[in-house]
Amino acid sequence: MGMVSENPFAFSNRSPKLCNSFTTRIFSDVAGDITIVVDGESFLLHKFPLVSRSGKIRKMVADAKDSAAKLELHNIPGGPQAFELAMKFCYGMNFEITSGNVAHLRCAAEYLEMSEDYRDENLIERTEIYLNEVVVQSLEKSVEVLTTCQTLPSIAEEVGIPSRCVEAIATNACKEQLMSGLSMLNCDGESPELKSGCLEWWVEDLSLLRIEYYQRVIFAMQRTGVRPDSIVASLMHFAQTSLKGIGKCQIWKKPDSLPEHDQRTIVETLISLMPTEKSCSVPLSFMFGMLRMSIMVDSAIACRLEIERRIAYRLEMVTLDDILIPSIYAGGSLYDVDTVHRILVNFLQRIEEEEDEDCGYESEGIANSPSHGSLLKVGRLIDSYLAEIAPDPYLSLQKFVAMIEVLPDYARVIDDGLYRAVDIYLKVHSMLTEQECKKLCKFIDCQKLSQEACNHAAQNDRLPVQMTVRVLYFEQVRLKTALSGNSGDGFVSQRISSGVPSAAMSPRDNYASLRRENRELKLEISRMRVRLSELEKEQLFMKQGMMDKTGNGKTFLTSISKGIGKMGIFSGQAGGKRQKSSRKSRGSEGKTGRGRRHSLS
Repeated sequence: MGMVSENPFAFSNRSPKLCNSFTTRIFSDVAGDITIVVDGESFLLHKFPLVSRSGKIRKMVADAKDSAAKLELHNIPGGPQAFELAMKFCYGMNFEITSGNVAHLRCAAEYLEMSEDYRDENLIERTEIYLNEVVVQSLEKSVEVLTTCQTLPSIAEEVGIPSRCVEAIATNACKEQLMSGLSMLNCDGESPELKSGCLEWWVEDLSLLRIEYYQRVIFAMQRTGVRPDSIVASLMHFAQTSLKGIGKCQIWKKPDSLPEHDQRTIVETLISLMPTEKSCSVPLSFMFGMLRMSIMVDSAIACRLEIERRIAYRLEMVTLDDILIPSIYAGGSLYDVDTVHRILVNFLQRIEEEEDEDCGYESEGIANSPSHGSLLKVGRLIDSYLAEIAPDPYLSLQKFVAMIEVLPDYARVIDDGLYRAVDIYLKVHSMLTEQECKKLCKFIDCQKLSQEACNHAAQNDRLPVQMTVRVLYFEQVRLKTALSGNSGDGFVSQRISSGVPSAAMSPRDNYASLRRENRELKLEISRMRVRLSELEKEQLFMKQGMMDKTGNGKTFLTSISKGIGKMGIFSGQAGGKRQKSSRKSRGSEGKTGRGRRHSLS
C-alpha cells in the first residue's frame, strides 16, 4: 500500500505497485495519458495507476477503440470533487479520510469498482474501515456522515451508509441516556436550561438532518429505548428549526425557507413521531403550535385528527388563549370553532370511556371522580370561550348553539358564564328572530343562575319574554324558600325523583340511574352552597341595617322587610333607587376588568 502517516486514514505519496506479472502483461498496452471527463470537468491522467485500482476504468479502457479517446463518467457520486479524491488515492497523493468526505469517497469507490478484486487495501476497504472504527462509534460523526448522505444518490443506500449511521445515532444516544444518571446528579443544583444541555446535547445536532433521515433516527431511538421526554425535546427543537413560524407570535406568517409541500411533510411527520406513552407529557403549547401549523399548511385530515385527539386527552389543562385559534378562511367566522368543537367531542368521549371503566356499585360515582372535576373545568373553559367568540359578527347561530349543546348539563354548576355568553351574542346579533332567540336561551337553566345574574336577566330586554317570566318565577320561589327557612329539600327531591331505580330495570340501567342521581345530588349541593353564600351576605347586610336603625325605634319586622327590599326583585320605589345605585356601582367595577371581556349590560 505504501507509506502511511501517523493517522491511518491520512495517505502520503506512494508509488503504485502491480500485484503480479499477470497484471503487468494485461496493462502493457495502456502506457501513456488519458482524458477523463466527469460531469463536464476534464482530468488528464496516467492510465496505469487508474486501471490498476478501478475496475470500471479498466473496462472502459479495454472497450475503447481509440487509445486516445476521452472517457466520460456520468453521475458519479460526489461529483468531480469525489473523483479527484479517488484519483489522489490511486496516485498516492496526500489527503485524509474524514467524516465530511467518507460517504462521498465510499460511494465513488463503489461507482468506480475500487474493490479488493483489483488491488489489496483498495479504497472501498479503507473507507469501510473508517466507517466501522470511527464513524459508528461517535454520535456526532454519525450525524455528520448522515447529513452528507442527503446529497448522494441511491447508491448510498445500496452500500448501507444511512442505515448504519441511523443505528449508530440511536445506540449512542441510548448510551448517553444510561450515563445521564450521573449527569442529573451533577446538574441538580443548576437551572433547567443547563440541566437540559447536560442531558440532551445531541438534540441540536439532529436538527441538521432532512426530515426523511430524522424520521428514521427517531424510530430507531424509540426502538432502542431512548427516553420519550428526550425524543419530545428533539421534536420541539427540530420543529423550531425547520418551521420558523412555529412560534405563537409568528404562527400565521408562512416561512419562506421551505416550499409548502415540504412544510406539510414536516408537520405531518413530527405529529406522527410524538410519543404515545401516557407517562410522557408533550407540552400543550407545542401541540397547539403544531395544530395551528397543520391548519395553515392544510395537512392531511388524519394528521389533524390525531393532534386534536392528543389535545382532547388533556383539555382540562388548556387555557383560553390556547383554544382561540384564528380561522384562515376568508368570509367566515374569525375563529376556528369547528376545530374546538371536535376537540371537545373527543374530550367527552374520553370522559364517557372513563365512566364505563368505573368499577361496579362500590365506586363513589362520577360526582366524586377525577373525570367529573375535569369536566367542570372544561365547562368553565368553554363558557369563557363562548363569551370570547360571541362578539364575532360572522359567527353563525348554528355553530354557537353547537358549542353550547355539546356539553352535558352536569358540566356546569351554575349557568352564569353561559348566560353571559348568550347575552353578548344577542347584543351583537340584534337581527335574530324571536324564534332564534328562544332556541338560544332554552339552554340556560334559570335555577342555576346566581342572584346577580337573575337580577340582570329580569331587566334584560334582549331576552325572550318566556325566559324573563321563568327567571322571575324561580326568584320568587327562592325568596319564599329563604323566608320560610326551607333548606331546599323539596327542590332536590323533585329533581331527582325520576332517578330512583325501578325493579323492572336491568342491573346496568339501575346502575346508570344511580349514577345520574348521585351526579344531580352533587350539583344540587354545589348550588345550595352558592345560595347559602348569597343568603349569608344578605343576612350580614340586614344585621348592619338593624344596628344602624336601632336608635330610631325600628321594629325587628320592619328591619327584615327593609332587608328583603334590598334584594331588588319586588321592591318599590325606594328599593328601585337602591337597585339603580347598585347597578351603577357594579358597572363601574366592570370597567376596571380586562379590556377584551364584555359586560352583561
